[in-house]
Amino acid sequence: MRDLSAGPRVLLKRLRELMAEPLEPQERLDRIVRQIASNMVAEVCSVYVLRSDGVLELYATEGLNKDAVHLAQLKMGQGLVGTIAASAQSLNLSDAQAHPAFRYLPETGEEIYHSFLGVPILRAGRSLGVLVVQNKAQRNYREDELEALETTAMVLAEMIATGELKKITRPGLELDLTRAVTIEGDSYGEGIGLGYVVLHEPRIVVTNLLNEDSEKEMRRLADALGSLRISIDDMLSRREVAMEGEHREVLETYRMFAHDQGWVRRMEEAIHNGLTAEAAVEKVQSDTKARMIRLTDPYLRERMHDFDDLANRLLRQLTGFSSRSASEGFPADAVILARAMGAAELLDYPRSHIRGLVLEEGAVTSHVVIVARAMGIPVVGQAAGAVALAENGDPVIIDGDDGKIHVRPMADLQKAYEEKVRLRARRQEQFRALRDVEPLTKDGKRILLQMNAGLLVDLPQLTASGAEGIGLFRTELQFMISSTMPKAEEQENFYRSVLRQADGRPVTFRTLDIGGDKVVPYFRSQEEENPALGWRAIRLSLDRPGLLRTQLRALLKASSGAELKMMLPMVTEVSEIRAVRELMQKEVQHLSKFGHQLPKRLQFGVMLEVPALLWQLEELMEEVDFVSVGSNDLFQFSMAVDRGNARVADRFDVLGRPFLRILRDIVRAADKAGTPLTLCGEMAGKPLSAMALLGLGFRSISMSATSIGPIKAMLLALDVDRLSKLLDAALDDHRTHLPVRDILTGFAEDNNIPL
Repeated sequence: MRDLSAGPRVLLKRLRELMAEPLEPQERLDRIVRQIASNMVAEVCSVYVLRSDGVLELYATEGLNKDAVHLAQLKMGQGLVGTIAASAQSLNLSDAQAHPAFRYLPETGEEIYHSFLGVPILRAGRSLGVLVVQNKAQRNYREDELEALETTAMVLAEMIATGELKKITRPGLELDLTRAVTIEGDSYGEGIGLGYVVLHEPRIVVTNLLNEDSEKEMRRLADALGSLRISIDDMLSRREVAMEGEHREVLETYRMFAHDQGWVRRMEEAIHNGLTAEAAVEKVQSDTKARMIRLTDPYLRERMHDFDDLANRLLRQLTGFSSRSASEGFPADAVILARAMGAAELLDYPRSHIRGLVLEEGAVTSHVVIVARAMGIPVVGQAAGAVALAENGDPVIIDGDDGKIHVRPMADLQKAYEEKVRLRARRQEQFRALRDVEPLTKDGKRILLQMNAGLLVDLPQLTASGAEGIGLFRTELQFMISSTMPKAEEQENFYRSVLRQADGRPVTFRTLDIGGDKVVPYFRSQEEENPALGWRAIRLSLDRPGLLRTQLRALLKASSGAELKMMLPMVTEVSEIRAVRELMQKEVQHLSKFGHQLPKRLQFGVMLEVPALLWQLEELMEEVDFVSVGSNDLFQFSMAVDRGNARVADRFDVLGRPFLRILRDIVRAADKAGTPLTLCGEMAGKPLSAMALLGLGFRSISMSATSIGPIKAMLLALDVDRLSKLLDAALDDHRTHLPVRDILTGFAEDNNIPL
């Protein structure tokens, strides 16, 4: 090959002209490979395109047998071409046939060629095909020749991505870019949603690939890098960025990448080879992602995300790209895909159009997940690679029950899920028909069914579900979705709005439950090794009485002339209840002094979540007006099980004898004291476990709005007295090894109880 110092620029100039000409796809591709071969003085230039069935098909060639086009093919990972596509890395060989991965395709006539240079055709780090040049003589291709071929591959990537090659794809076959993909993640919110992909941060598509003036593009890159570095330094110098901690570590990493000379040098080389500044950034970003995307080390993968974010910031600087508004061009059935996002950002979208949320990161306790679940949206988290594998507008199915996402699903899978959704819809219709039916068991026991809530968007479901009130209103969600601490007046207006929309139905407000895994951005606390057992909930509130008194005052004022029902989270000792009562009394005196109207009735309760209260049940029942069992935390603390740890979360059963005996003891203590009792954990929202609760003696339970229909259908068919006798016998029998879950399931089957 001849010296390529000016070659790439000449080649790209000619390719630009070819892309602009009104040619049929096959002719355009044929002329492109001819041009590349001529420019690089190669005897062979071939383009292989990846199909959806994992096969790389020869789409065009100069030098090999023309009859092999659309016939010659290699599987992903097979042969040199398959190896390049699978690894997303180039191969530069002086004697290709000596390589262990070499596979001879007799129909191509390539046996006379020895030297081989192949590069992956990449988009967003994903292989779409392979571009190859070959020569008869044995030689290694130079670094600048490799760079030239990689740069040229970008043009082909855009040609594939635009769908132009669909016209020459054989009937019944699809390209990989349109293949069906199933991604497994973690179920964070139950439900099934069918719709179309909306990327939370739309991918920046670089359309201006080839430059007219390299020096001008170098200056553009330098200016954009300068602005990027200044913005990072500015963020680091702000007072709100702590001297230590995660935020600073991320920004320091960004600064390191922004000043990395290797990164800058690779972008400058791409510009020198004929790319625009933004195309150079995209090329280096895609190359780096392709190398790093298969990393298993979590630290290095996180660094890859940091680098990706920084490259996107630089692309925005160069292209002037600004994110569209949340509702602009928003489909009627949207499944939002994001690497990560804030809770407030989710609320910016038109809620009635959202069918699901997919996150590459996050945890079941992250703010956006809590809000999405409150909105009744299916959520799948830890869905690695979802954003890169999808495009805006792609059909998608989110299965929040199984933790799977199906992008561009096959027709039979689509039909199966459509039938599943129709079945759910029919069941929901049946449940809606029960909305106004009184929740009486078969043997005449009246059950109070309430719903859990935490946002104003939850309130319309109060009427729609037929719930008789709100058994748990999580006041912390207002704090978690705010960028600053809600002021007293904001809290008061919020609580007043909740009571107004409840329209006379009871609302039980839980005081602020932050700390632990519920982090608010403006409230910093020291890092704890075990935050679930640390400084959180009532412990934090008593240590920050100003915070608690502000909330108590807001609740009292918002409930003026009505009933205020409130409870305290994570109480460990009865003395904590008395301490809060004293603060409440001070607020009552303060408001009375200034002539404010007070609630006509105040009910003061507590959440039973900490096992220590089990040995204070008698005095607890005397101290409060009602008790609400928080079964999620009570189970977690009683069984020493981290609910977020998949290795132990399923090890113990909430329907196991130990935990059911604990719940029975609580019911008996409440009955003895005449203290109203309810339960508001996840147990209440599943028909089988809710049936067990009724058998234990609970007559009031609170759950998600969507669970009320199935629970009501269950209890209408239930003879509670018969179940109670069976359950008591099962819990008192120390000799049997038959699981209680099996006993309950058998009882439901024998008595035609819908589960």
